[in-house]
Amino acid sequence: MQKSRLFQFIGLLIAFSLFLSSCSALSNLVTDKVVVTMVYGSEKEDWLVPLIEAFNQANHKVESGAVIEIKAIPMGSIESAREINAGTIQPTVWSPASSIYLPVANAEWRQNHADDLYAGTPNDLVLSPVVIAMWKPMAEALGWPEKALGWSDIGEMAFSEEGWTAYGYPEWGNFKFGHTHPEYSNSGICAVIASTYAGAGKQRDLTAADLANQQAIDFLAAVEKSVIHYGSSTGFFASRMFERGPSYLSAAVMYENLVVYQENERLTGNSNQMPVVAIYPKEGTFWSNHPYIVLNASWVTDEQREAAKLFEDYLLDKPQQLLAIEYGFRPADPSIPLTTPLDENHGVDPLQPQTVLEVPDADVIRGIEALWYEVKKPVDLVLVVDASGSMGGEKINAVRSSLVQFTDLLGDRDRLEILTFNYEIHELTPLTELGDKRADVQRRVSGIIEEGDTRLYDAVLKAYQDLNEFGDPDHIRAIVVLSDGQDTASGNALDAVLAAIGSHSESGDATKIFSIAYGTDANEDVLKNIAEITGGQEYFGEPDTIQEIYKAIATFF
Repeated sequence: MQKSRLFQFIGLLIAFSLFLSSCSALSNLVTDKVVVTMVYGSEKEDWLVPLIEAFNQANHKVESGAVIEIKAIPMGSIESAREINAGTIQPTVWSPASSIYLPVANAEWRQNHADDLYAGTPNDLVLSPVVIAMWKPMAEALGWPEKALGWSDIGEMAFSEEGWTAYGYPEWGNFKFGHTHPEYSNSGICAVIASTYAGAGKQRDLTAADLANQQAIDFLAAVEKSVIHYGSSTGFFASRMFERGPSYLSAAVMYENLVVYQENERLTGNSNQMPVVAIYPKEGTFWSNHPYIVLNASWVTDEQREAAKLFEDYLLDKPQQLLAIEYGFRPADPSIPLTTPLDENHGVDPLQPQTVLEVPDADVIRGIEALWYEVKKPVDLVLVVDASGSMGGEKINAVRSSLVQFTDLLGDRDRLEILTFNYEIHELTPLTELGDKRADVQRRVSGIIEEGDTRLYDAVLKAYQDLNEFGDPDHIRAIVVLSDGQDTASGNALDAVLAAIGSHSESGDATKIFSIAYGTDANEDVLKNIAEITGGQEYFGEPDTIQEIYKAIATFF
């Protein structure tokens, strides 16, 4: 018996040892990995994502032996700055499209923290100048390449009543220009700051006093006058311009690598558009330099810093830098020669830009944002809201609250009309300036009541006709349509509505429709067709996302 008990004890001891060993192994599986989260500007996604996959597959390790895993999320540069400061995202690494907004991000960080958001001067990953992309025949009509072009030429074209007729091309119509919203997009804030510099006649040392200079104010207003609409995505502008051609946009602010991409598509037979060239503004521009920033934040561990540095070294190593050229980027390493496609055949000049502007301090950037709001192009906007019976419950509650918040995003000079529709079409407010009626509008949208059938097509057509009749051609003109279902009561057929709203769709300054397919029963195909035929955009929303969708749409104005 004693020997049997001894064997039982030894067996239990062995089992317990194996149990502890397995626990240790499981613990090692959990702890022997260090995760580096990276929020980055989506402009470099095509270059970055394959490199992340290759890096992760190679099982790189930190000194402790833990395997490094990179998890990356694309996000707008200015949006990500706000989210980091709010604490709603906590990445290890932040790599916005450029350093232009770093002074503002750091100043906001210092309001709640003892240290700066980052230490030292971050390294650049890849480079791409901010340029004005213009159709080559149009640039040549303005005197390019013999004549250097810039922001002053944009302003002059914007105020010209003759448009392209003055240059012998009446068939081109008015000059149509585009840049993204400076409160959401890196290229947008770069464009506005560069225009302000040009108006002040400076290339560095921009001050708050310069923003009060009437010449600078008038210059920025002149540039903004020709804008067809704004937006949150530089890529959206590029794709719309290159898809729809010169009738939609004459020129737009974007990055050099996007011009390279389009010209490569044309040269390889994937695009039938006319050639496009990069204009490097003679008054100066900025680099989109994609800094690599390891955040000086409490949530970043020493091990994550070590891992982030190893990943940075990998990205800056020569093979990865050479790969960047294939995507139209310039390597951060100046010793690497620029080769095709960074050449004249692809619409770019590797010897440019000749003049790089100084990044202003945080207070000046904030002042420029405020000045832009004063001079930006107003919008004539019609909101078309489904108030049929199927909108009951949480759907209509979310719409009411989101519409109140949406009107807060519009300026006093913006003109707003609101139509609701069920079996009838009701005008909640006519197309007039929002400033004096803002409180009344918010009361009215808070009291929208749902009932009856759905006259979607009729409501869209009325909104379009109202803008044609009462809209100001010198304003951005847009319609936002929200519906959660199928049309059940319209007198107009869909084909007739599409024919009417698409009759001038190729023109960039024509009315744009942004549609929201609200809920799983919404007819997404119909709403997508209504938006895309005008050059607008379609969204899919639910009650918990509708507020963010209205916020995204507001960036176009």
